[in-house]
Amino acid sequence: MSETTDAGLESITARLDDPETAAEEGHRKIAWARQHMPILHELRAEFEADQPLAGQTVGMAMHVEAKTAALTELLAAGGAEVAITGCNPLSTHDDVSAALDSHERITSYAERGVDDDTYYAAIEAVIGHEPTITVDDGMDMIAAIHQDYPELIDSVLGGCEETTTGVHRLRAMDDDGELRYPVFAVNDTPMKRLFDNVHGTGEAALSNIAMTTNLSFAGKTVVVAGYGDCGRGVAKKAKGQNAHVVVTEVDPNRALEAHMEGYEVTTMAEAAAKGDVFVTTTGNRDVITEEHFTRMNDGAVLANAGHFDVEVNLDQLADLAADVREAREGVTAYELPDGRRLNVLAEGRLVNLASPVAMGHPVEIMDQSFGIQAVAVREIVENGDAYGAGVHDVPDALDREVAEVKLEAEGIDIDTLSDEQREYMGSWDHGT
Repeated sequence: MSETTDAGLESITARLDDPETAAEEGHRKIAWARQHMPILHELRAEFEADQPLAGQTVGMAMHVEAKTAALTELLAAGGAEVAITGCNPLSTHDDVSAALDSHERITSYAERGVDDDTYYAAIEAVIGHEPTITVDDGMDMIAAIHQDYPELIDSVLGGCEETTTGVHRLRAMDDDGELRYPVFAVNDTPMKRLFDNVHGTGEAALSNIAMTTNLSFAGKTVVVAGYGDCGRGVAKKAKGQNAHVVVTEVDPNRALEAHMEGYEVTTMAEAAAKGDVFVTTTGNRDVITEEHFTRMNDGAVLANAGHFDVEVNLDQLADLAADVREAREGVTAYELPDGRRLNVLAEGRLVNLASPVAMGHPVEIMDQSFGIQAVAVREIVENGDAYGAGVHDVPDALDREVAEVKLEAEGIDIDTLSDEQREYMGSWDHGT
């Protein structure tokens, strides 16, 4: 464990009653994840040998659980000092956080269930380590550095952003001319978007809804708000479990795509009266509001698979409710004056990470996403001068590097282009 900074918040070890026992359990979880992460295994051998991050300090705001820990330890193995905290008050696994904090090059401030003040104090504690590289999931750390610690910006080589919501925020910040160091949009790479967002979100969201409620999807109407990559995954997996899927959208192209994929497409106002399970995947606020609550059926389940807890307007729901109680661990029942009960999972936060039984995306999926994170951090150190302030796509060569490692690990061979094929594809003057 690195020395604690003077930022005011102690590391997780100092705040747990039995940190040694917690760390032991955390190491067990991390070891299981590592067994199924061949990309990180390959990269770790390279990072240990080459020490590409020597002399760097990495500040991370991520979902602190076993897969993230494997990435964190890889960065430390590459020579970096790492400070980490959570990016969601309910997604941290305290035992994993304690395990990370026991590492001589890692300090973890992440703790599950903290209030807003402690959550942001932990981000400030990480910033107190004066990171030269930032790794975010939701952009909270980048925002805090720019807003509250601008004196550190010149010493930051660059950053990485993991998720769709964070990239949206970054692009808005960049459009306003306020983003002052380069950040890779890791979320937008094929190895992240096509697998993590589609298969990871789809499988993890539905499995956690099922485990939290102990209810089946078969024969139910599942309303999916948003048909981006995450919504597409949720819809596909729900359909595969014999649910009737209704999609709501604000984008005409995505709405038409959902229609052509065979889903019913309508407005949330219309879908509210039909749905048994509602899953928001938009990254936007007020997707489900008072006008929709008043139309819902008794027993409706509401879950968020977007990012922040603003997609379902819980303030409006609380105002409508005659009674609020815990119906089941991880399920808050809001009883309306007419007796209808609407059940909100994980306090409206990310259901696949914040529910009591949550374990996040499948290990193999996160191996791909965190492989991209690792090579993007390496790129920042090795070639950071090539990138100006702003949002940057991860170079395609890095995405292909990670894909090739994954294919080799899976024992999959693919064809290669011949010289003649490369010449043909690169020319414009070949006719029919």
